[in-house]
Amino acid sequence: MVPPKLFPIHRLPFLAIEETFKAMDPIEIINFSVISKRTRTVAKLMNFYSKYSIHLSVKNSTLKVGLYRTNEMVSCIYGITSNEKKIGKIKEKEKDGCIERKVYNYSKNPLEEWKQLCKHVLDIFKKQTIDDLSMQMDALVDQNVSLIDFLKANVKSVDECCLYQLDKKNNVDENFAYLLDNLKINKELCSHLHVKNDNFDKKIPKSLRELRIYNSHWIGYEKLMEFVLQEMDRNGKSFEFKYLELDRRELDRFRELVLYDIPHEVVDGGVERNLKIFQNINIEISGGIDIRRIDGKTATFFLKYSVFMMSVH
Repeated sequence: MVPPKLFPIHRLPFLAIEETFKAMDPIEIINFSVISKRTRTVAKLMNFYSKYSIHLSVKNSTLKVGLYRTNEMVSCIYGITSNEKKIGKIKEKEKDGCIERKVYNYSKNPLEEWKQLCKHVLDIFKKQTIDDLSMQMDALVDQNVSLIDFLKANVKSVDECCLYQLDKKNNVDENFAYLLDNLKINKELCSHLHVKNDNFDKKIPKSLRELRIYNSHWIGYEKLMEFVLQEMDRNGKSFEFKYLELDRRELDRFRELVLYDIPHEVVDGGVERNLKIFQNINIEISGGIDIRRIDGKTATFFLKYSVFMMSVH
């Protein structure tokens, strides 16, 4: 980050400073905050940062920190890269009337610079939770543990977490297990990882809103039963879970091995219904298996596109 020339915003009355900050995009706020200790202090005084969400991305040669503000037209992404061709590069693209602005900075050690940028952004924007973490687990295999330790030390939790790998031959089982043991995931977990160990024995995070596991052979029916029972009775706690998606499941087999002593209703295949899946998408299903939760809502298990799903409605 190259500090811009100093503009004496900090000499204005506080209300004027705050209004000026509201008109700035996140990159401008960050650039202002690195000018001096005084501008950093001023930047931390703003009270509207709760409207921003922070998105972190780890992939190949580029690590990103994204800042998004509710209902704003501009989103800003800092990219730390080892690709010299992207030095000082700025990209803008418009979609649905919104502008996404990316600024790239070159580094010989992108992970360490990314960590410093993350700490700075978390400090300025007063964040203790990452809204979205997207992580390519086979990008920095030797540094995954260090990266996870960094997140654990600097944030309390992650709301939404998406994990994937580009080469299915790479074994990332240990890193996946380490992440599940050390990061608290609050709302959504999506995994596209190719787990090699059929006996991979890690508990599914509790109190999720959505769970999508592809290549889910490691989630046996016993583990699936534990999850279903957990979500059926939260012991007075609030119900948050809305959607489950796994592959390699047969509905009849699921009923036989998981629901054998759980009250349920098999819906006739001629009955069609519209149910909500992830990202608030509605799909039409036929039949399915219904379970009534103690909060009065219904969890429907069904197959669609050869994928095993559960939607709560």
